Amino acid sequence: MSLVNCTACELLRALQSGQQTAVETVRAFLERIDRYEPRVKAFLYLDAQAALEQAEQIDRRRSNGHRLGRLAGVPVAVKDVLCAKDQPTTCASRMLETFRPPYDATAIARLKAADAVIIGRTNMDEFAMGASTENSAFFPTHNPWNTDYIPGGSSGGSAACVAARFAPLALGSDTGGSIRSPSALCGVTGLKPSYGRVSRLGLVAFASSLDQVGPIAQTAEDAALLLEAVAGYDPQDSTSADVPVPPYSHTVRQPLEKLRLGLVREHYGPGLDAEVEAAVREAVRVFQSLGATVKEISLPHSKYAVATYYIVSSCEASSNLARYDGVHYGYRTNVEQMMAELEQKRKALAASGAEAALHELDSALVGMYRRSRSEAFGPEVKRRIMLGTYALSAGYYDAYYKKASKVRRLIRNDYHQAFQQVDIIAGPVTPTPAFKLGEKLGDPLAMYLFDLYTVGANLAGLPGMSIPCGFSSKGLPIGLHLQGPPFAEEQLLRAAFMYQTVTDWHRRQPPL
Repeated sequence: MSLVNCTACELLRALQSGQQTAVETVRAFLERIDRYEPRVKAFLYLDAQAALEQAEQIDRRRSNGHRLGRLAGVPVAVKDVLCAKDQPTTCASRMLETFRPPYDATAIARLKAADAVIIGRTNMDEFAMGASTENSAFFPTHNPWNTDYIPGGSSGGSAACVAARFAPLALGSDTGGSIRSPSALCGVTGLKPSYGRVSRLGLVAFASSLDQVGPIAQTAEDAALLLEAVAGYDPQDSTSADVPVPPYSHTVRQPLEKLRLGLVREHYGPGLDAEVEAAVREAVRVFQSLGATVKEISLPHSKYAVATYYIVSSCEASSNLARYDGVHYGYRTNVEQMMAELEQKRKALAASGAEAALHELDSALVGMYRRSRSEAFGPEVKRRIMLGTYALSAGYYDAYYKKASKVRRLIRNDYHQAFQQVDIIAGPVTPTPAFKLGEKLGDPLAMYLFDLYTVGANLAGLPGMSIPCGFSSKGLPIGLHLQGPPFAEEQLLRAAFMYQTVTDWHRRQPPL
């Protein structure tokens, strides 16, 4: 049995039956990472020794008859946006390059409680701002299906990791599509839960009202297993929802009867790649063959979703990233060099009799703030901070943020009305398959429009899921987007599992 080709559920059964040990399992994935990671570049941090030591402890406890967690011995990768005690948590930014948190994020703590083996921390767009994982301050991640292409973003490292069989499970975060988009482009299964389903404690904030932690896996069954491990109320997170967590791993195999699928009229028009549309419509026909009915619906305010999202998210980013000032923690500019430059300037101004010399000295602290942020933040992060700061500034708040908040409510109302008519909305995840690395880096607007079909679920706080549904003529994966009402993750997982029982797109492997 090739361990790296097993699903997480298959690995668990092998581990529980004694067919395999945790050490054998972890070592198999580490060997694959060692062989193919130079081509994919999915990880920012690996600690093979710590992973093997944890696996040894799990094997020892298993042999002694100790009770183990639900993921005991299964390797899991985590996006480098979740705090892990005494491990680098960089958010793929120079700003946090040396930051080691003093605590674990709740999602990380729950993985540890489940005895998952955290195998590494994955690459991402800096501070989760991007759709291609090219905005990482360290290096871009490559799509395992064709390493000349992007893996999607911002959780591109996690999606590429699962697609390349570096780990059977990974955690990502999704602010506007950052789990679903890379899952679609890498041919894996990714789920953005409802807002509040998974604790955000220890998730480094991009846009606090939009961010959500969720699973990336090969199959819906595996995603159910991982979601079950990390979901649930957290009293330390004020946005955490105190609602019961269904036993996803047990109910995922139950078929849905009389499933009503909705196709959004506005999602099928100019801008949608013909191959993506064909794959999505064929997936819908598969659901029909399984007994689902299909109805065309409308989300009339969806045309405003991208603009609304980029105003709301940029405003929240401007506020959240204000804490990175070069004082409390994170990157700080070379203050000695800066002061020496200021002193030289003061002397030059004083020699000329200019009264601005004193002002130059008074601005030393502001200069330290400015230079620290300018040197440590990348271009995309700066762009969004400036957009958000402008939209929140005096005289513009009502015209931008306040208006966007009102439109956000209209978008949410559209979804509410749609779910009176259908159970699940099906459609494309991205307008096109993956594009080449560097192809859109100089065109921010084109990048932003790549989120066209995914940002609505974040604005409305709804669960959304991407499952593989085909390939383009270039051999690049295509994803099907499933969206449900609030806290309908169980329904989405069951629908995805139904589809995956009669298709094999999720079983295809990239030709590394």
